[in-house]
Amino acid sequence: MHKHRMSRAIALGGLALAGALVSLAAAADDGSSGAPANVSGKLLLTGGVSEIGGSAGGGLTPWAVIGGYGTNDQIGANAFYTRVNTQDYHLDDAGVMVGLYNRVEVSFAQQRFDTEKVGGLLGLGDGFTFKQNVIGVKVRLFGDAVLDQDSWMPQVSVGMQYKKNNQDAVVKYVGAKRSQGTDYYISATKLFLSQSLLLDATVRFTKANQLGILGFGGDKNNSYQAEFEGSAAYLLSRNWAIGAEYRQKPNNLGIAREDNWYDAFVAWAPTKHVSLTLAYANLGNIVIKDNQHGLYASVQVGF
Repeated sequence: MHKHRMSRAIALGGLALAGALVSLAAAADDGSSGAPANVSGKLLLTGGVSEIGGSAGGGLTPWAVIGGYGTNDQIGANAFYTRVNTQDYHLDDAGVMVGLYNRVEVSFAQQRFDTEKVGGLLGLGDGFTFKQNVIGVKVRLFGDAVLDQDSWMPQVSVGMQYKKNNQDAVVKYVGAKRSQGTDYYISATKLFLSQSLLLDATVRFTKANQLGILGFGGDKNNSYQAEFEGSAAYLLSRNWAIGAEYRQKPNNLGIAREDNWYDAFVAWAPTKHVSLTLAYANLGNIVIKDNQHGLYASVQVGF
């Protein structure tokens, strides 16, 4: 119980800190600080939104961009909350991210996966919840998705996400080897401003079962696998974007087949401090329930 309260306090503290930073940035933009703020130099929507693991990108997959609106001599930050509802489960996801000088991104997310009535069918109890903390780091290697408009070179970044699940005994019972693990990825993102089009391709090296909610590795496979993730977004205007994503998944557990994911989304950013994302997500089989699909909704605040 003590660990549960501490994890919740850390997550809420991070969100409060990000909220305070957003308020300071807004005050600076209004000129009330007496000096120009060293934040928010990027174009609207070019920092992406918060993906499900806390990094900047689309909803399901990270991009090579560094989150927030900070340029090479600025700092940016975001806080987010995401809810995913399917027929038989729901996921609550919240976190914070800081982007440093358009070079390094550090993020934290906490995922809470509620099994609802399926937990009872599995003997775990209705509403049994898996909780997972995700710590991420991303580093831009080369390229600039916004500034390199006279070149075909994309922005390329590498990243890692360390994940720790709180249900060690349960995930090992279903066949997972461990309740914690690390994903590694490389992303290439290209923005074509004149065509209002953003494309991203990511290769993730992972052992995670259902993001890590069901642990890492399994009876069918316990080696890192390279999985493809892709995104495409079209800017309808400076405030609106639509797009789609695809994410391959490993299939490590004999007891729980895993399907690839995809979504179609719309994102709205009235200002650099707030964005809203709505998506239809198809997640396929999750444990004993097939054809899981439903609404993905996310709100992000930052600068």
